Amino acid sequence: MPLEDAGGALNMTSIETADPPSPPAAEKRPASDTRHGITRTDDYAWLRADNWRDVMRDPGVLDADIRAYLEAENAHTATVLAGTEALQKTLFSEMKGRIKEDDSSPPANDGAFAYYTRFVTGGEQPLFCRKPHGGGEQVLIDGNALAEPHAYFRIGGVSHSRDHTRIAYSRDIKGSEYYELHILDAASGEALGAPIPDTNGGAVWANDGQTLFYARLDDNHRPLQVFRHTLGTDAKDDVLVYEETETGFFVGVGATQSRKYIAITAHDHQTSEVRLIDADAPAGPAVLVEARSEGHEYDVEHHGERLFILTNCDGAEDFKIVEAPVAACGRENWRDVEAHHAGRLILDCVAYQNHLVRLERQDGLPRIVVRALADGSEHAIDFDEEAYALGLSAGYEFDTATLRFSYSSMTTPSQVFDYDMTSRARTLIKTQEVPSGHDPSAYVTRRIMAPARDGESVPITLLYRTDTKLDGSAPLLLYGYGAYGISIPAGFSTNCLSLVDRGFVYAIAHIRGGKDKGYRWYRQGRLAEKTNTFDDFIAAAEHLCQAGYSSKGAIVAHGGSAGGMLMGAVANMAPELLRGIIAEVPFVDVLNTMLDDTLPLTPPEWPEWGNPIESAEEYGWIAAYSPYDNVRAQAYPNILSLAGLTDPRVTYWEPAKWTAKLRALKTDTNLTLLRTNMEAGHAGASGRFDRLKEVALAYAFALMISQTPAS
Repeated sequence: MPLEDAGGALNMTSIETADPPSPPAAEKRPASDTRHGITRTDDYAWLRADNWRDVMRDPGVLDADIRAYLEAENAHTATVLAGTEALQKTLFSEMKGRIKEDDSSPPANDGAFAYYTRFVTGGEQPLFCRKPHGGGEQVLIDGNALAEPHAYFRIGGVSHSRDHTRIAYSRDIKGSEYYELHILDAASGEALGAPIPDTNGGAVWANDGQTLFYARLDDNHRPLQVFRHTLGTDAKDDVLVYEETETGFFVGVGATQSRKYIAITAHDHQTSEVRLIDADAPAGPAVLVEARSEGHEYDVEHHGERLFILTNCDGAEDFKIVEAPVAACGRENWRDVEAHHAGRLILDCVAYQNHLVRLERQDGLPRIVVRALADGSEHAIDFDEEAYALGLSAGYEFDTATLRFSYSSMTTPSQVFDYDMTSRARTLIKTQEVPSGHDPSAYVTRRIMAPARDGESVPITLLYRTDTKLDGSAPLLLYGYGAYGISIPAGFSTNCLSLVDRGFVYAIAHIRGGKDKGYRWYRQGRLAEKTNTFDDFIAAAEHLCQAGYSSKGAIVAHGGSAGGMLMGAVANMAPELLRGIIAEVPFVDVLNTMLDDTLPLTPPEWPEWGNPIESAEEYGWIAAYSPYDNVRAQAYPNILSLAGLTDPRVTYWEPAKWTAKLRALKTDTNLTLLRTNMEAGHAGASGRFDRLKEVALAYAFALMISQTPAS
């Protein structure tokens, strides 16, 4: 734990280390594959279980040889990190101590009730509750009680009927994201019928309180069908409302803020299509708003006799807002309400009775803009810090002047405000408590720009203690993601303080592949331009060294999922920059996965990475950077790879194969560790404190290697 010397400075924790034991060696069982006239041999293809679909539902059916290898790797990792066990416990205690155990969310009004979640001291799972105005609490769902029999438990969506008499919630007990949908009587908690299996976790009520819409997963774990369920009937008799015929498109169900329409969305990563069902006539047709066309993304809100549509049509790359009559909502009737402005990315819009609210990002920073629908006047809600994160909470109500949003920065704990859109009064209703204490003045947050190789500027958000020396001597953890247009917010994280308080600089590289600098920032980080993502991360690391925040060989890189692909690519491209890598559920076997159209996410992912089955050119793009395919005989940094056995997004065998190949080819004596959670999936451990143990393990690894001489 951090120790204060006489001068008050925080020192690094001393960690006992010993020569690591010999790691497991995976057996080589060569398997060849020929595509586009190119033959590749994969020595570790056998680690992909032929019955992976069954393993998702029952991990106990995993092949014995594969299980033995994964368990041997887990044992090896535990042995190597044994000297950090005391540190892991300390880190866990610190991180847990920064969490208010009996915390609760601010109640959200919906008619006669206010709904909220809360935790109890020592509880791993949330409680979903409500109070009638002026009345006492009613616990609708007790996550702790429901989780008790299960090694893994996660609650998905929770929704109440418009008349407040019924509750629908979903739960996953394997980590495989096959959610079971349950319907309860809100007053008694009694189950209303048998649970509905294999849903994607969400459900939306029609206005009659009797009808529920949900999406069902097929045998390949893809949500391709939307069903209508009526209370009192067998789920086997549920009505198929919409079925997607293109396996590259997934479906989902939502509702407009007005609650007038149920919205069925079909989408991949760059094209979408919306159908609306009258929520007052749930047996009615699903009316298409606008037929899909490649590259056109849109979303729909409702207001009176018109729809507001957030769209990128007509070259509006950073999106614009249009309106159209409900009765004639096709594209030929769309009229601009908020025109497109290049570089100003509109992220979301919400329609209320008297206001239209949009969340947008410009120059890498978010802002909220409120428009009065009566006269079109608008104003922005502004903030002063150099880097920050905003969240918009639409709430349940339509006829309201109150907008709820959250604000935080790397140094400022999360604050929740209720904002009067008419008077512009801002009311602070909740500030994130840090029970063990937090002094924002002890830390510095900065936003700097790194020059990329092609002349672009890459934003970097920094957090460090005011007493950290910026002379290149500090270790640095550099986090990156860079995919799917997802932007990493510069928000408050209590966990990273455990590194920062030990002298680390914590940095987030806002690299291409996200939308931090508009949609083009995303476009320039996918398909044929994917390598910009990796180059940006390397440029960020180099700039941080040049600016004195750290030095070459003292950086620990951190990323997960598609950010784990980033970790694998950077390990191949610039290993000398890094002391270590933490790769969580890393998507490293990109080429093999994109060639396997039976896997859950492969067809929807082709617009993001390319389709190597159909296109030799796109095969070449992916083969050139796919981390697993480009592992070679060279020195690599220390690597900790974390996986989940029942992960349907990044299958367990990707990090397992990557680890095996690294061990066989690398020329250094640095650590290459694999830890597979045998009872969880993509998100890791499900409990809020159990998850902290995984973070503590990763941070202990970072601290350990930062004190170990480079090999």
